[in-house]
Amino acid sequence: MLTDKAVRAAAPKDKAYKVSDSGGLFLHISPRNHKSWRFKYRLDGKEQLLTLGVYPEVSLAEAREKRNDARKLLREGRDPRIAAKRAKLVGDRGTFHTFEQAAREWHTVQKPKWKPVHADDVITSLERDIFPHLGTMPMDVIDKPLLLSVLKKIEGRGSIETARRVKQRVAAIYRYVNAHGAGLENPANDINDALAPLPPSKRYPALLDVGAIKRMLGDVDRAGASPVTRLAGRFLALTAQRPGMVRHMEWGEISGVDWGSPSADVSEALWTVPADKIKQELHLRSDEAFDHKIPLSSQAVRTLRVVRLLTGRAPYVFPNARAGTSAMTENAIGYLYNREGYKGKHVPHGWRSSFSTIMNEQAERELGTDLRLLADRLIIDLMLAHTPAGMSATELRYNRARYMDRRRELAQRWADMIMEGALPAIDILDSPRRKRR
Repeated sequence: MLTDKAVRAAAPKDKAYKVSDSGGLFLHISPRNHKSWRFKYRLDGKEQLLTLGVYPEVSLAEAREKRNDARKLLREGRDPRIAAKRAKLVGDRGTFHTFEQAAREWHTVQKPKWKPVHADDVITSLERDIFPHLGTMPMDVIDKPLLLSVLKKIEGRGSIETARRVKQRVAAIYRYVNAHGAGLENPANDINDALAPLPPSKRYPALLDVGAIKRMLGDVDRAGASPVTRLAGRFLALTAQRPGMVRHMEWGEISGVDWGSPSADVSEALWTVPADKIKQELHLRSDEAFDHKIPLSSQAVRTLRVVRLLTGRAPYVFPNARAGTSAMTENAIGYLYNREGYKGKHVPHGWRSSFSTIMNEQAERELGTDLRLLADRLIIDLMLAHTPAGMSATELRYNRARYMDRRRELAQRWADMIMEGALPAIDILDSPRRKRR
């Protein structure tokens, strides 16, 4: 058996070696004189190894005590390695680590799976809403009423959806520690009925009359604003995509356009939004998004040709007015609409409602004259990057690039309707001719 003197005297050699004590305990000495206590045992007929600590932080007596604890677990049919992992989260003497410690470890493990914007949102929400109240508490004392009281504080400031998301994150943290053997009751389970119901989906103000839309586009085209912002507003109306996707659109995402030849055929012009941008726009964490292909009308291409004269050397089609290497600001188009008198009447996101409502109503009126119109409701949803009602995720994977010919026809029909009599895109580069109101 080893003595304290022998442990201190154990010197490094050219190769790592071990000095045995008893009962499977030995001291491992590396060539760099790193000494660690290890316990060798057999479980289910297989040899296993458990590191008990580093010398001199763990003395010979403490190492023997840890070995004896491990042998006791073996007699109970339990694996000491699993118990060690549990102790890392739970503590050696039944004192659970604090919620914040566990949460930060969980976040570190999950972070590589997430987009940076989502990872930041997760830890920020915990730091703001949970850690100040529960962060220093042992995890085994946090029960449903306690967690619910914190979630109610979040609801109290009007953040109903945030409270639900935070609850989901707390639930995931408890699942994480329980996966390591903590055996805790998850306080976030079965409390949804005690939370405020989610508010109905937000309805964005939108013009639903083609005549009103044409008047608005005319007002925007002639507004006293940057031509890039006005062209972005026009392109947003033509494509009816989410404003964030338009703001972050890059020249490399456009295909089927010969920029050097204004008269070239653009019947295959296409804007492909990468799946990663779809995820970021919708704050998705899993594989719920795919490359979104948007056929471009001839008017949309003409709009891009004009803005390319201004921003063709920038990565973004519609860059920030102050920093050409970053995307247009989130509120630029909305402020333009407000200045032109459309506050409360139409917002940038409203083009999606305008397009969906008008095109679906048109399809209903014409139903029976063209059998293709039976599928138009589904196709319109696909054009907006929605999952059509009744379509599974598997079907969406299969259908996301289908019906392209019809999608292109509908995009062109929409453009022809709303751009009738509109100012030519090239004229937007001229000094604005503000009309009298």
